[in-house]
Amino acid sequence: MTNRYRIGDLATRLAVPTQTIRYYEHEGLLPKPARTEGNYRVYGIAERERLTFILHCRALDMTLDEIRHLLRLRDAPGQGCAEVNAVLDAHIGHVAERIRLLNDLQLQLKDLRARCESPSTSKDCGILQGLASFPTAQDGGASRAGGHGRRAQE
Repeated sequence: MTNRYRIGDLATRLAVPTQTIRYYEHEGLLPKPARTEGNYRVYGIAERERLTFILHCRALDMTLDEIRHLLRLRDAPGQGCAEVNAVLDAHIGHVAERIRLLNDLQLQLKDLRARCESPSTSKDCGILQGLASFPTAQDGGASRAGGHGRRAQE
């Protein structure tokens, strides 16, 4: 097994696009890599392990700031892990809130779907009528109920 990887090799081994690796470098999660004489990026075992750590955190839907925090803690191995617990506890809270919002979204969608039990013409469609009268954020309602999509922290 080699101890040095070009960006394409590392990307293939970890099943991510090369742009993802460059992005994490740009965001400061990965250090700038060494370069060959031909100016190719070269990564070692430490960078591969760090990238694997980042990818695992992203698979758990952690934000880049949460990952940055965990990486700082990981880079200080003598420090206690209470702060790691705090980061994870906060993330669990974010996930719980998102689940609550997604449950609200599901209820809204089911209510909307119930407006059209028997299909007819689109001019009489209860779903389309409901969407046309759906309250927006300006009206005091949720414009994107459930916060569908990535969090604004990124």
